[in-house]
Amino acid sequence: MYEFGKFRFDPANHVLLSGGIPVSLTPKLVELLLVLVQNGGRLTKKEDLMRRVWPNSCVEEGNLTVNISALRRILGETADGRPYIETVPKRGYRFVAPVTQVQEELANGPSPAADSVQQPPRQPAEHGGDASSDAPPQSQPLFREGVWRRFGGRALGLLLLVVVAVVFWPDHGRSIRKPHFGPPRSLAVLPFQNLRADTESEFLGFSLADAVITKLGYVSELAVRPSSAVQKYKTPAVDTRRVATDLNVDTLLTGTFIRDGDTLRITCQLIDANAENILWKGSFDLKYERLLTVQDSVANRIIEGLELSLSPSEAARLNEGGAINPLAYEYYLRGIDLYSMSDFPMAIRMLEKSTQLAPDYALTWANLGKSYTANASFQFGGGEQYQKAQQSFERALALQSDQIDARIYMANMFTDTGRVEKAVPLLRQALATNPNRAEIHWELGYAYRFAGMLRESVLESEQARRLDPGVKLNSSTLNGYLYLGQYAVFLDSLPRTNDLALIEFYRGFGEYYQKNREAAAKHFDHAMELDPSLFQAQIGKAFSLGIRGRPSEGLLLLRQVETKINQRGVGDPEAVYKIAQGYAVLGDSASALRVFKRSIDGGFFPYPYLLTDPLVDSLRNEPEFVRLVGAARQRHEAFARAFFADPADRS
Repeated sequence: MYEFGKFRFDPANHVLLSGGIPVSLTPKLVELLLVLVQNGGRLTKKEDLMRRVWPNSCVEEGNLTVNISALRRILGETADGRPYIETVPKRGYRFVAPVTQVQEELANGPSPAADSVQQPPRQPAEHGGDASSDAPPQSQPLFREGVWRRFGGRALGLLLLVVVAVVFWPDHGRSIRKPHFGPPRSLAVLPFQNLRADTESEFLGFSLADAVITKLGYVSELAVRPSSAVQKYKTPAVDTRRVATDLNVDTLLTGTFIRDGDTLRITCQLIDANAENILWKGSFDLKYERLLTVQDSVANRIIEGLELSLSPSEAARLNEGGAINPLAYEYYLRGIDLYSMSDFPMAIRMLEKSTQLAPDYALTWANLGKSYTANASFQFGGGEQYQKAQQSFERALALQSDQIDARIYMANMFTDTGRVEKAVPLLRQALATNPNRAEIHWELGYAYRFAGMLRESVLESEQARRLDPGVKLNSSTLNGYLYLGQYAVFLDSLPRTNDLALIEFYRGFGEYYQKNREAAAKHFDHAMELDPSLFQAQIGKAFSLGIRGRPSEGLLLLRQVETKINQRGVGDPEAVYKIAQGYAVLGDSASALRVFKRSIDGGFFPYPYLLTDPLVDSLRNEPEFVRLVGAARQRHEAFARAFFADPADRS
């Protein structure tokens, strides 16, 4: 194993620990890091890395630069502020931090042949050292040969005594994190089922499950499926085996509830989906006014049932209490349930009532901001909704600075409103809290896409899908492949469904790029049939009209969409760009340039895509187009300099 800076790297088990906490790495990143640390401060040529990491594959050099960038982001900077991986222009890379090779936990003592640079031992926290790990510094031999000869037997006995003391001595509330090997456990918390025909209490089923999901969102050893993935299981009598397969999880939490006046009884069971046995089963009887305690009790039972270990910060976060007016909490739960049914205006009303009664509950503000954003995006609620959303997110983070949901939702809003430079820091901070939360990786990929970091976008999105194959599957698409010109891969990444308007639009869009015009028109028409109010479906219909030889009707439809956007002051710039593409394809260059400018000015600046997009080829000789692409390039390159260690190396 290897130590450098605050990291400990165990390549055999594909584990990288940062201060004792596991860091998520893809297999290729593990192989890449191993080659670099083994070479230490020596130059590693690009061709050597390609040969070692992709030995039997014919891949582009771009794959290497993308993975180097991803590894740099994960490692961050050394103590003196340098990136761990230095670029040697035109030649390769050098790992700049001193690397210490260590043996596994005292198994054979120190390796006499270890070719390593010894680092000074960590100092105790009270002397200004690194207090992130309780383990002794492994870079220093614990037993020297002469000492072992003189005191070997007594030393071994003393060591056993210390081990027994550490294992069995009470920790007095301190949480010790054990290294976790392999992928995180995956869990889906299904909506609780109401055992009584009581429509007044029906909202509790989904909202209580959401509360537990939110509580567990800080546990990095557990990949919890988001509420959006489980809301379709509100109906009773689900087949747990099929649900586990559909959601690709190894553990399920199911539950029921019954309310009788002011008394609530909740029964839960934690199911191992692979072994098909119950890990834990229990009931809670409580007064309705103590509803808030349910999420804490259930979350802790899940941690115990799965035998998960928590970092000190995770343990503190999980056991963090909170007081809220019972009526305010009920309004909060009702708002969560209404949001799941896409009734955003009513969800806003409930959540606003909750904030009036309990203005210091951060989660209400976070979800209120999400509801404002959804209302603006999906219901054309008006630009002022985005302003209210930002104020709500800021209030949530002022009350609770590490509120992970507020960071995710706020970042999504910043990306949609053309402020990706503000979105990325929020998401990277959220990843530091929980690197195994798929939604964070997806939103980061979404932001990178807007800024034209297309390969990085694909990496983050694929990492999200590895953690949760269903993340944003029906509400967002992996457009990075589309913008890279990998049309077949893009089409293959779409879910196998034909009943979602957004997915049908993008299936048509992919076919259009492949010049399968008739197939594209059928998908565009189907999207419009499924949801004629959807922004993208209307754009797709305009493309379809052009395919069928009716461009004037298509242009009229595009103008209607553009007018609605102008009136409401909403519409994310990526979607606006598709209107410009439509105008360009249907022959209205003046309108295409007008909308193209709005898209670029609005924060959609994927410069590499703009250089190659065949749908805007008719505009390339226009001076205004050249100027706008130049503006996109400047912002793209500034973004790369700000958020990637060596943007020049991407060429």
